[in-house]
Amino acid sequence: MALRLLEVGERSWRTRILLQRGLALVYLIAFLVAWNQFVPLLGEHGLLPVPRFVAEVPFRAAPSLFHLVPRDGAFRIAAAIGIALSLFALTGLSERMGGSLSASTWLSLWVLYLSFVNVGQVFYGFGWETMLLEAGFLAVFLGDARAAPSAVVILLFRWMLFRTMFGAGLIKIRGDACWRDLTCLFYHYETQPMPNPLSWYFHWLPRPVHRFGVAFNHFAELVVPFAYFAPRVLAAAAGAVTIFFHLWLAASGNFSFLGLLTIVLAASTLDDRALARIVPFRPPAAVRPARVRRAAAGVLAAVVAFLSIAPVLNLLAARQVMNESYDPLHLVNSYGAFGSITRPRYEVVVEGTSDAEPGSEAAWREYAFKGKPGDPKRRPPQIAPYHLRLDWLMWFCALGPWYSEPWFAHLVAKLLQNDSATLSLLAGNPFPGAPPRFVRARLYEYRFTTREERSRTGDWWVRRLAGEYFPAVSLDHPAFRELLEREGWLPESVTR
Repeated sequence: MALRLLEVGERSWRTRILLQRGLALVYLIAFLVAWNQFVPLLGEHGLLPVPRFVAEVPFRAAPSLFHLVPRDGAFRIAAAIGIALSLFALTGLSERMGGSLSASTWLSLWVLYLSFVNVGQVFYGFGWETMLLEAGFLAVFLGDARAAPSAVVILLFRWMLFRTMFGAGLIKIRGDACWRDLTCLFYHYETQPMPNPLSWYFHWLPRPVHRFGVAFNHFAELVVPFAYFAPRVLAAAAGAVTIFFHLWLAASGNFSFLGLLTIVLAASTLDDRALARIVPFRPPAAVRPARVRRAAAGVLAAVVAFLSIAPVLNLLAARQVMNESYDPLHLVNSYGAFGSITRPRYEVVVEGTSDAEPGSEAAWREYAFKGKPGDPKRRPPQIAPYHLRLDWLMWFCALGPWYSEPWFAHLVAKLLQNDSATLSLLAGNPFPGAPPRFVRARLYEYRFTTREERSRTGDWWVRRLAGEYFPAVSLDHPAFRELLEREGWLPESVTR
């Protein structure tokens, strides 16, 4: 067994390169998102301010460097360091300069991103955040360029990939009935959180193609994962199927860096022979990992085995949960996606007016978001692997009342102030000269245009007003002002 593991490690030089460069790229994207969006969303004056969060949640429950310094300057410095370290790892210099520097680089990246995730609240509540943390922690043990990678660590990446894919398959087959009758793709491309430019075309594929797509989804998520641990040829074939599956998902919608990260994980199933043409790198003569590194890999395997008990029990449970972390370090987690499919699609459209009265005669102007549907004539954009956190949360808003999202009223208050940081998250400001007097939100039902409608109008969407989502308010509105005062969101200019 030990000899076989050593052979796996010696066959994984190129595998390690793909894992390390791929994870460095995902980290780079994640820290760029933090640089651009963290302060408007979670800064000292953000929609859900971190200083308030760390004052209420103890460090042991959410370990983060920002418990020490919950300030905008610290958030920006941490994001900048994360970007620099990601670029350092992406070049491969961290591995070429020795094992200690390599491990320190990956550990620093993990600590920095953990610090953002653990105070990020609902804006960092996506499954791919914990996926990056788990994979990033495993990367600490991948080693440097001078010794064969540990086969144990490579297998732990496959174990994470297995839980990611198999968990997603089980949550579907146990969830919405459309996954069982093969009809989910009749709706998914139209109602997914953020369609991309090709989603309209995927939606209008023939229904037999959609049924085949669901069947292939079940094959890729429920059958293929067991081959990740098979002999090299079968494992590589399973990895190739997984990569193709996530390329298909990436082509059909915007799913942040979920697809890219899963493809990186799938690289763990490919050995040097399979990667010879993709990674033009000649492995050095085989050098066994140092005894300390082998011991560290063994300890890591034991820790992962113990922490895997809860995720495995979740996989076996009739009431399986998605994207669950069992410890504040997010070391071994449960994953899953799209246990249910929404139908029809609803969107929250936010509007403002400069008129003195917010009645039916007022001239309302719509706030455009960078990614989510708004103007029916606008083609859905390609955003992924970048992640627009506010746009994603706006999709969740439409699934329930506004008060189920604690930040939404604060967003309205920020728009009434023409807050520049908040407006940086949007595609534009319809009130550049002075803030609007009133802001409201309305709920619309959206559907893709048919081929005939698109040919005739050029529109991508048809929308129908479904009702009021948030009433028209100003900063002087008594009930709204009372809400802002209670939550501590009332601007100083209004309190004077």
